[in-house]
Amino acid sequence: MNISVTTARDITPVGEDYATVSGVIELLTADYQNQPSLERIAGQMGRDPLDLQRTFTRWAGLSPKAFLQAVTLDHAKRLLGQERLPLLETSMELGLSGPGRLHDLFVTHEAMSPGEWKDKGRGLPIRYGFHDSPFGRALLMATDRGLCGLAFSDEAKGGDVSALQDMTQRWPQAVYTRDDGSVAPYAARIFDPARWQADEPLRVVLIGTDFQIRVWEQLLEIPVGGLCTYSDIARRIEAPKASRAVGAAVGRNPVSFVVPCHRAIGKSGALTGYHWGLTRKRAMLGWEAAKV
Repeated sequence: MNISVTTARDITPVGEDYATVSGVIELLTADYQNQPSLERIAGQMGRDPLDLQRTFTRWAGLSPKAFLQAVTLDHAKRLLGQERLPLLETSMELGLSGPGRLHDLFVTHEAMSPGEWKDKGRGLPIRYGFHDSPFGRALLMATDRGLCGLAFSDEAKGGDVSALQDMTQRWPQAVYTRDDGSVAPYAARIFDPARWQADEPLRVVLIGTDFQIRVWEQLLEIPVGGLCTYSDIARRIEAPKASRAVGAAVGRNPVSFVVPCHRAIGKSGALTGYHWGLTRKRAMLGWEAAKV
């Protein structure tokens, strides 16, 4: 994924911005057909309208309504119908020759061996830590070979303890050590678009079955601002009848955002589910849309 991006300003939020943003997204999504005004949304959240607008725009680079338009079903359907190409191919064409490919993380990846996977990471040292991100509190995990996990912590779903348990059970035989400092450079690199440069590649280690890795590698081909369907991915890995299995593999992606499972959608254009919450998936897609 050989793309770089430069931005005029850093729009990564500070403090509790994501909590505010996610609340706005949930309200807009639930009541989108009625086009609720900013004043109504602010009233429901107990916020000043102008302050809410500033917070959201600082985070997304878009107004709340413009943001939501980037992640609606209608928008996805328009992309799906573009030039009558499957959406993954459309995204790749745009990415290879147009501006969509100017916004990417420059990921280089390798896969664990089948033996390492079967051993469930036996003896593998994995360092982990928690850091703020544009999408809430993030859990990052790394081996000596690169980033191997990125998850999100939600207080309503058990917080840090639950997020860590979710990830460690994937490789139960690994040796885990909390070391916030050692994974901090990954957080800084991943969530700062100004550092998405070819001379600073992001090393990722994929730990999964052969089928899962094939699916995750296809996700890495989708540029920022693009989407793909599960059936497109199934076709590209030469398993056209395996859309459901593809969906399951997407759902087991251990390196969220970096391996962009949030860019996978249903054949109808519906966003469908996301392991770390559909609101967060909308947030990621809208945040990326502001950069394309």
